[in-house]
Amino acid sequence: MSGLFVTMEGTDGSGKTTQVKLLKEYFESKGFSVVCTREPGGNVISEKIRNIVIDSNHKEMGSRTEALLYAAARAQLVYEVIIPTLKRGDIVICDRFVDSSLIYQGVARNLGIDKVADLNLFATEGIEPDITFFLRLDPEKSIERKKQLNKLDRIENENSYFHKKVFYGYIELAEKFPERIKIIDAFADINTIRENIIEYIEKLLLQRSVL
Repeated sequence: MSGLFVTMEGTDGSGKTTQVKLLKEYFESKGFSVVCTREPGGNVISEKIRNIVIDSNHKEMGSRTEALLYAAARAQLVYEVIIPTLKRGDIVICDRFVDSSLIYQGVARNLGIDKVADLNLFATEGIEPDITFFLRLDPEKSIERKKQLNKLDRIENENSYFHKKVFYGYIELAEKFPERIKIIDAFADINTIRENIIEYIEKLLLQRSVL
């Protein structure tokens, strides 16, 4: 596949959605065709699964059920959106991908990163992002931002210990895969974050002799 696959990761409220939009605008200004999507979701089936997973009324949901539902939504997204887009040679920007499950279910839910990775290897047909941006924001700050915007969903409503495990899990994962995962200071202003992301993107495009 000749397209480019970019993912945004981070704790809730870190500004991923905003940076996905800004990165899309950057790519389009360079003449690229871009598809933006999110996880869980991105198509009719996956959005229905999303509604089940994040519903705050589903407090009884087991950790394995949660991991399987995320993987199912991801499998449909890969099949219906990501693979076709990359095969056309276009760009996919996804708000979350497998890294989220490795951290939220593998680390924070204590299911184990290896087990969650194996599950998602099947779900994604082995597809990996070309580059991932981890928007680093202190967990207390991230939840504070989310509370100001809207009602918290089932995952966002988890206690501070859970969100701290998520945050430090991301840090460890980024340190393990520094070539793919780039840490971006999400406490900076929006334009600075955008510039930092684009700097990495331009280096990647130059490596591919696209720019």
